[in-house]
Amino acid sequence: MNCWGEQFRVTIFGESHGAGIGVVIDGIPAGVPLDLEEIRREMRRRAPGQNALSTPRNEKDEVKFLSGFFAGKTTGTPLAGLIENTNTISKDYTPELLRPGHADFTGFMKYGECHDYRGGGHFSGRLTAPIVFAGAIAKQILDQEGIKIGAHILRVGSIVDQAFDPVTGSPELFDTIRNRTFPTVDAEAGDAMQAYIVEKKNELDSVGGIIECSVTGLPVGLGNPFFESVESKLSSMMFSIPAVKGIEFGDGFQFAEMPGSMANDAFCMQHGTVKTKTNHNGGINGGITNGMPLLFKVVMKPTPSIAKPQQTVNLKTMENTEVSIRGRHDPCIAHRAVPVVEAGCAIALLDMLKTK
Repeated sequence: MNCWGEQFRVTIFGESHGAGIGVVIDGIPAGVPLDLEEIRREMRRRAPGQNALSTPRNEKDEVKFLSGFFAGKTTGTPLAGLIENTNTISKDYTPELLRPGHADFTGFMKYGECHDYRGGGHFSGRLTAPIVFAGAIAKQILDQEGIKIGAHILRVGSIVDQAFDPVTGSPELFDTIRNRTFPTVDAEAGDAMQAYIVEKKNELDSVGGIIECSVTGLPVGLGNPFFESVESKLSSMMFSIPAVKGIEFGDGFQFAEMPGSMANDAFCMQHGTVKTKTNHNGGINGGITNGMPLLFKVVMKPTPSIAKPQQTVNLKTMENTEVSIRGRHDPCIAHRAVPVVEAGCAIALLDMLKTK
């Protein structure tokens, strides 16, 4: 299935080298004004072909509204957006040579010879563009409720950026990072990350990264225990982003090293409101938001498309062979994935707010 959500329902479609990709969104009420320039800005943050750190594939990612939007406002009916593919080079892809780390094998086993292998087909990170479009709309609706979302690259290789303040959050910092070409808190750490990415690119290799996301302004009581917890819903959406292989909330896996006296967040009164002095749990207790900033991290695996020779299998001859992947690919996808993580977070939170 390619649908996600209950009340804010998102359906994506298309393939990397098909005529286009797009999204249909159900659940947007009538009369919501949309800032189209802000949507374009979010799309540009993810778009390819902008610098040496990303694929040279040049797609403008302009969204054409097909329905659900009229005279500057939503109509209340399903909103559909189409993004045309204009810069494909399909000859770079050989269907019989399985690319390590890709969905070539699993896609072929599921769909057979009908599988569209070009550029990864429907499995491609290209399909995150419709997610960013839907997320840009969700962000504007959340913004009216005072809910702000921001993300940055926390780590690439062994280079670590300054983390978000887990207790206070900072919407102003979110905006600052959003306006930067390379989304880090510390510009020097960002420069070091970029140099390392270029180094790996020159070695015909790639590198992964960790993205940290923070949300401020959420009400207390959002979410449910167990199957509809905030962690469950966000994890479902985050793992729908290609290359995401792990997620942690608050201190996450560090809890294994901590005693309970350190891991617990002590309650206190602040200006007549119950708060916690720390935020090791990332703003969530029992699957429900507690009023502190929501904080989580996702890890992105290294881009599997690398020119360095790798061992594989030829599906036509069923023999072992070697492959050097051609085509246009990102040496690191973390910087382009930052707006995707923000968008996925916005979609998930808006759906939870509407079903509360």
